[in-house]
Amino acid sequence: MNFAYEHILWLLPLILPVLMAFYWWSARERERLMTQFIQARLLPELLAGVSTTRQKIRAGLLVAAVVCLLLTLARLQWGFDWQEVSQRGLDIVVAIDTSKSMLAEDIAPNRLARAKLAALDLMQQAKSDRLGLVAFAGSAFLQCPLTIDDSAFRQSLDALDVNIIPEGGTAIAEAINEAAKAFKEGDNHKVVVLFTDGEDHDETAVDAAKAAKEAGVVIFTVGIGSVEGELLRVKNAEGKADYVRDENGNVVKSHLNEALLKQIAAATEGGFYLPLRDANTLDMLYQKGIAPLPKSDAQDKLVKRPLERYHWPLGIAMLLLIAEMLFPERRSSTRRESKTNPQRPGSETGVPAALIVGLLLFGLSGLASATPASALKEYQAGHFELSQKEYERVLQTKTNDLRLHFNAGAAAYRATNYDAAIQHFTAVLLAEDVKLQQSAYYNLGNTKFQMGVGAEDFDAIQAAWEEALKFFQSAVALEKQDADAQFNLDFVKRNLDMLAQLREAARRAKAAADAATRSRNYHRAVEIMESLMHNNPTSKPFQEFTKKLKDIDEIATPHQP
Repeated sequence: MNFAYEHILWLLPLILPVLMAFYWWSARERERLMTQFIQARLLPELLAGVSTTRQKIRAGLLVAAVVCLLLTLARLQWGFDWQEVSQRGLDIVVAIDTSKSMLAEDIAPNRLARAKLAALDLMQQAKSDRLGLVAFAGSAFLQCPLTIDDSAFRQSLDALDVNIIPEGGTAIAEAINEAAKAFKEGDNHKVVVLFTDGEDHDETAVDAAKAAKEAGVVIFTVGIGSVEGELLRVKNAEGKADYVRDENGNVVKSHLNEALLKQIAAATEGGFYLPLRDANTLDMLYQKGIAPLPKSDAQDKLVKRPLERYHWPLGIAMLLLIAEMLFPERRSSTRRESKTNPQRPGSETGVPAALIVGLLLFGLSGLASATPASALKEYQAGHFELSQKEYERVLQTKTNDLRLHFNAGAAAYRATNYDAAIQHFTAVLLAEDVKLQQSAYYNLGNTKFQMGVGAEDFDAIQAAWEEALKFFQSAVALEKQDADAQFNLDFVKRNLDMLAQLREAARRAKAAADAATRSRNYHRAVEIMESLMHNNPTSKPFQEFTKKLKDIDEIATPHQP
């Protein structure tokens, strides 16, 4: 909860005592004036039924109304919404090496820590640009998609360590390819800033840089470390310092490969190499390399806009003022008097009743609208499509609540509406809550795997499962203790390996069935294809072929009576 004009709230400590002092003074002054103009013996009769408690309640209602009006003037703001705006800027993907060699301490405190600090310096420079983050070692994955949310980029950066990617080595080519895929189609200039020591184990980095150049990507390389090199130190199982050793037990010494980094940068137009020496390195990189690039005039970005809630205290103030006007100072008539003097329709006591009935009807009409509780109830009842629709109706008024997007995605997933589930879970990736973001990555992996199971051809299955693998890798990277995410990650890897074997087996079975068909042995061909179809998730492309074989076999080999 925030206020646009917080300075107005400083009036509260001043106005409240002033109002209470005013009411005390007005009560004393009223008594003095009455004693001046009305005889003392007549006062009890004239003041019969006047309740001091009711007077205090009316005063309290008025004071509360004034407080609400001050909150209205201060412009109460609660929650936020994402709005798409346009601004001039660039798209920059930061790729950071997280291999074991980044533990070298030839640059304090170590190479990886300095790379992360340098990335933060770049974030401070690129105020109007979108930033993304790619982590790479033996493989690479997109840690943070392109965003203008500095807090999301910072959280993703803080999560980096040398254990975030289990596969060892340094695959610079894969990092460049993954960074290039992070860019969306558009007129924005695409920039990749590569932080690494250059110890590449793939030897295709320069070719990847040339391919990136064709896609309009400019690569700047920042060398981390020293040419002389440094021994790699780690802590063993006993917590004692030790050196990283190779397969032969020799101590590993890591060197900065400046020659390779210069070749990578030179492969793209406008790119260059800089060694990370001091705090001014990133200033020079941005001012001389990135800032001169032409910025797009129509770059769309999502900006947090606070939601104005001033109408809440304003509405409460109006209700309090109405209640103060309608609340009488005198006690209500006794039971006996009410029977002898019944109120006419539309008289004084009838007005509050009508007001209350109107408010109740207004409240009941509001209850008929969608709520998170009603959506959850439908979900628990197994009505997943209705639950999804209910959550999406609530999202029309609470567009900034990423938890509602997550719940809508869960309902869509259970309803097998995988496209909608992907849309909602992807929106949750912008969450500042790392746990919620990790759960979204996990569910995106599940959704993509199920889409692969329902795909019609091998290529679609493989593409969906490879995307699921990356989502599970991101989930494990954000929460290494999540046993379910690690299990699913291993499960998808095994299925991808099995898919390659099944594709080969399916190809051979199809060839055998074709051979049986050519020799008019249709019954044998059907048997081959049915054995292939049994418990094989990759057999859908052959379902139509198998059905036609069965039809031909029934005609060519009629059943005996």
